[in-house]
Amino acid sequence: MRMVLLCCFLLVALPVGAKEIAGVNVAETLQSDDGTMLHLNGAGIRSKFFVKVYIGELYMENPSSSAEGVIDAAGQKKVILHFLHSKVEKEKLVDGWNEGFKGNTAAADLTVLQDRLDQFNGFFVDVKKNDVIVLDFDPKTGTRVIIQGEEKGTIEGKDFNDALLKIWLGNKPVTSSLKKDLLGGKK
Repeated sequence: MRMVLLCCFLLVALPVGAKEIAGVNVAETLQSDDGTMLHLNGAGIRSKFFVKVYIGELYMENPSSSAEGVIDAAGQKKVILHFLHSKVEKEKLVDGWNEGFKGNTAAADLTVLQDRLDQFNGFFVDVKKNDVIVLDFDPKTGTRVIIQGEEKGTIEGKDFNDALLKIWLGNKPVTSSLKKDLLGGKK
């Protein structure tokens, strides 16, 4: 009888349509500020040198199982990063962003994006375990950066968001396993 009650409790404790990754509930769907339904495209863990840094989640209005499909897709997209590591300094975050942009974006495009990259990097602060960064793209306004519930600003342009997504989904992603996970288990 205790086992049946325990199983019932566990089923009720998780939100409907959620899965758990490293102790974090990952919703299958989210509703954007304007009411648009966003669907989980995929989620996984970003590790570096055997250290779990964050859980990355990718939500889309129009999900896709290919990197090109995600980047080219019309509609809203949202990346959520749940930090697992005890502390990641601002400098390391910015270095990581810059490395990802440089490794996955053509030099001429980086030149066009440079002012917006500088603006984006200026939004970041040290983050610690359980902090959340949301990168919320709306084609009408751009990529809104939210850190621990505080809106830091918005970077205009789909070209910026495309370059940002390539950090995880480009030819030189932060990790190939996270790329696969964000694409729903496909490469």
